[in-house]
Amino acid sequence: MADYDVVIIGGGPAGLTAGIYASRARLKTLLLEKMMPGGQILTSPLLENYPGFPEGVAGPKVIDDMVKQAQRFGLEIKNAEVVKIEDDGPRKRLSCADGSFGAPAVILAMGASYSSLGVPGEKELEGRGVSYCATCDGPLFRNKETVVVGGGDTAIEEALHLTHFCSKVSVVHRRNELRATKILQERAFAEKKIEMVWDSVVTEILGKERVEGVMTKNVKTSGQKLVPASGVFLAVGFTPHTVLVKGLVETDDKGYIITDDNMSASRPGFFAAGDCRKKSLRQFVTACGDGATAAFSAQRYIENRN
Repeated sequence: MADYDVVIIGGGPAGLTAGIYASRARLKTLLLEKMMPGGQILTSPLLENYPGFPEGVAGPKVIDDMVKQAQRFGLEIKNAEVVKIEDDGPRKRLSCADGSFGAPAVILAMGASYSSLGVPGEKELEGRGVSYCATCDGPLFRNKETVVVGGGDTAIEEALHLTHFCSKVSVVHRRNELRATKILQERAFAEKKIEMVWDSVVTEILGKERVEGVMTKNVKTSGQKLVPASGVFLAVGFTPHTVLVKGLVETDDKGYIITDDNMSASRPGFFAAGDCRKKSLRQFVTACGDGATAAFSAQRYIENRN
C-alpha cells in the first residue's frame, strides 16, 4: 500500500484546489480521478463569473491551468476509481483496481451530476444551448427566448434570474401547480416575461448546431406543442456521487455529505468539498473555496495528530 499524507477523491475544481493547497503546504498528496480532471466545468464553453477573467474563460482552459499549477507544487494525479474505503483509525485505506493507497486524511470531492431528462437532443446539444445553470450561462442568452424545465425552488429561481437577460422564459412543468415556495411563485406569476407551460413534459430538444426549441407533451391530453427557444435550462435536481461513502460519513436524505464550516465530515480524518457537500450554492468559485478550506483543515488535523 502506497502511503500519503492526504488523498483526494475527485478531480474537479474542489479537488484540484485542495491539491494545490495541500501540495503547496508540503504534504505528500495524491488525487484520484476515475475519468479526467475537470468535472462538469469541462462542458462549459465560457465561464463568465469566475473572478479575474473579465472576458470569461473556457472551462477546459482553466482546468488545464489548475492541473499544471497543482503539479508544479508536487500533486500526484492518478487515473483510478476508488471502489472501497476502510477507516483503520490512524490511516484510511482506499482500494482501487490497480492497488491501494493509505493516508491519515481523505478529502471527498466526488462532485455531483445534474439530473437529466434523458430525451433526444439533450446530450447532443449540451453546451450548445442546453444548460444546467442559469447563474453560469444566463448572460449568454441576452434578448433570446429560453425554456426552464422543472417546478421546484431551483427551477423558479433559474427562471427569475433569466428574466434579467432573456426576452421570454417558458417554464415547463409536469403538474398544474408549482412545488416552489410561495414567495417564489408570487414573483414568477408577477413577472411578465415568464410563461407557464402546465401539465407538460419535454419529449425532445430540437436543433442541429444549437438549440432551436423543445417539443412538449401534455400529460393529460397527450397533445404536443413546439416551444421555440435558444436555450434550455434543466432544473430537475442533482445526484451527488456519494454512494462510495454511504454509511461511512453522515449524509442528508439526498446523499449530500454533511460537514461543518471547516469542511470536516462526521468521521475524523474525512473532509468534503465541492458539489458532493451539503451547501446552498454549487458554483466553480464556491467549490474552489471548499477545496482550499478542506486542505487547510486536513493539514491542521495531521499536525494535531503528531
